Amino acid sequence: MILYHGVDAGNCIALAQDDLLIRWKKSADNPIVPMPKPGTPNYGKYDSWDPHGWLEGDTYYAIFGENPGTGTKAALFKGPSLTRLQFVGRFMAHDPWSEPGEDISCPDFFPIGNKHLLLCISHMRGARYFVGHWDKNKDVFTPESHGRMNWPGGAFFAPETLLDEKGRRIVFAWCLDERPRAARVASGWSGVMSLPRVLSLSNDGTLRIEPVEELKRLRSEALDSRTNISISPDEELLLKQVKGDSLEIEVELQPEAKAECGVVVRRTPDGAEQTVISYLPDEKVLKIDVSKSTLDPAIRYRSWCLWRPHDPKDAERRVLVQEAPLTLNRGEPLRLRIFLDRSMLEVFANQRQCMTQRLWPTRPDALGVALFSRGRSTRVTMLNAWHMASTSPH
Repeated sequence: MILYHGVDAGNCIALAQDDLLIRWKKSADNPIVPMPKPGTPNYGKYDSWDPHGWLEGDTYYAIFGENPGTGTKAALFKGPSLTRLQFVGRFMAHDPWSEPGEDISCPDFFPIGNKHLLLCISHMRGARYFVGHWDKNKDVFTPESHGRMNWPGGAFFAPETLLDEKGRRIVFAWCLDERPRAARVASGWSGVMSLPRVLSLSNDGTLRIEPVEELKRLRSEALDSRTNISISPDEELLLKQVKGDSLEIEVELQPEAKAECGVVVRRTPDGAEQTVISYLPDEKVLKIDVSKSTLDPAIRYRSWCLWRPHDPKDAERRVLVQEAPLTLNRGEPLRLRIFLDRSMLEVFANQRQCMTQRLWPTRPDALGVALFSRGRSTRVTMLNAWHMASTSPH
């Protein structure tokens, strides 16, 4: 069964007619909850928008998302079946973290550790999440913390999760495409799915984000394996054995105060095109710099506003450096797993952060990889790199 938003109708149900999920039949009860119209009693209480449902005991629950066009808050429904849902009230007790204009769309709600997690889109900022306490006796979710999976300039947009047979909570997301519309239409595709990530809750209540273990099966040709590399201040060390646009790179660095260190990927020999992944310990941020990622002037990396910008100029504003918070503990190294797959770049850091970026180099020789250090020297305690095999070898 799928729950979905029927445009101009309300939230609906469709039932699979075969195990391969190819043929579907819409419910005769659609829309199960019509979109409230101006002048009706429920108008302004909720919007029949982006549903998510689950079953607890004999009771069905559903979250209806927050429509970015109206700003009506996310709502909770429940009933004896999904076709007999009744409006309960607001789903969240409070939200001190959202910025003005943000919404809660594509909600996904599930238990994680001893808490519950609400995963959703902010159309302005991309994927984000709330961790907190679900009280089904009071029919309310009280969030205790908030985090983001996307930052201005990033591409990690609409997330959905599944629970696999091992009990892992695995998330995929639709990753946006910055190419001009004409280029997307001509190529026949637009947007891709992210790598699968495992979500779990650490002992201190923070979210852990890790690539699924099965991705190691895609490691084909080993390109390099080294330990204890020393990079001098303001040096860029080209890894001559590591080249390609479909790679996994595993690296561990020891960041120093008042320094910047990291990895350069998709680099042309002359550096005209390159993407820089860096960490600044003093600022406690992980960065992806795309200012030289492409020579194509038509590529417009995403501004902070992705949906109906208040200022039309925001839709055209280029964001050339994506920045995500990352605090390392005293003595903790920076551990990166970097995945490159043509236009996709995903950077996992210390099992608690991940950044996603689309890259559009124009030159066929934009394949180089380098390590660098700025301001002070950096010790690289470990480096491994592999070509990634196709998931569809046939």
